Amino acid sequence: MIAASQPRLRRNSQTLTSSWPTRISLVVVVLLLLLVIFGPLLTPHSPTAELGPPFARPSSAFPLGTDYAGEDVLSRVLVGGRSVILIGGIATVIGYLIGGVIGLVAGYQRGLTDSILMRGMDALLAFPPIIFLLLLATGFGNSLTALTLGIALIHVPGVARIVRTAALETSVRGYVEAALARGDRVRVILRREILPNIWGPIVADGGPRFTVSILLVAAVNFLGLGIAPPNADWALMISENRSGLTLNPLSVLVPAFMIAALTVSLNLLADQIARAHGSSVDVQAMRR
Repeated sequence: MIAASQPRLRRNSQTLTSSWPTRISLVVVVLLLLLVIFGPLLTPHSPTAELGPPFARPSSAFPLGTDYAGEDVLSRVLVGGRSVILIGGIATVIGYLIGGVIGLVAGYQRGLTDSILMRGMDALLAFPPIIFLLLLATGFGNSLTALTLGIALIHVPGVARIVRTAALETSVRGYVEAALARGDRVRVILRREILPNIWGPIVADGGPRFTVSILLVAAVNFLGLGIAPPNADWALMISENRSGLTLNPLSVLVPAFMIAALTVSLNLLADQIARAHGSSVDVQAMRR
């Protein structure tokens, strides 16, 4: 099986890099991740220091101008991506870990176990995401841990439904029945037979779900319940500088472009990865 899988891996890699949009998306994602990692080391000024008049136009001293507090926009952009990607990424991963386990168990066991687990997911879906995050903020204050866990819980029902649908379809395949006949344990069947064969739709759903995480972080920051000034954050920069859009539009447009480039590139890349894995499951249908 290892020898047979190697040509498939090569085909998947060729499919993944076969189109220019995918290559561009991959380059953009890598560059933005490098910016998040090394950006704080490249800041020309302190991102929290008031260095000039508010909303000053770009100059040699401030290539992107200043923001509402006279802080250097370039320095804040170089630092501000870390919180967006870390909170959104960690929340998405936690949501997939919890929702994935629930979906796998529900899709494989079926019956009463499936009914109990999915009715619990339906109850979580009844809470509007923003209202849920506002309730958490009321109880825990501006806690990044609470924000991260709250966004993760918002993802759990959707992830569980998608994984359950894919697991239901895969659990009736011949190789799963063969594993049962061999006497393999349930966790072995889930890990070796089902999970690798539903990886495509999971990855395809990952890009849009990470985008939702970023947008939820932005919404909470906009309401002043997430990351608080003077911390630098792309989403927070859009909120706090919107009043000076006509004075120094770069203070809003640059962080907005960063978020847009990241989310669009991730979505394109996730779709192409799903195609490379030969996913036969309609993710949009599973979301319904």
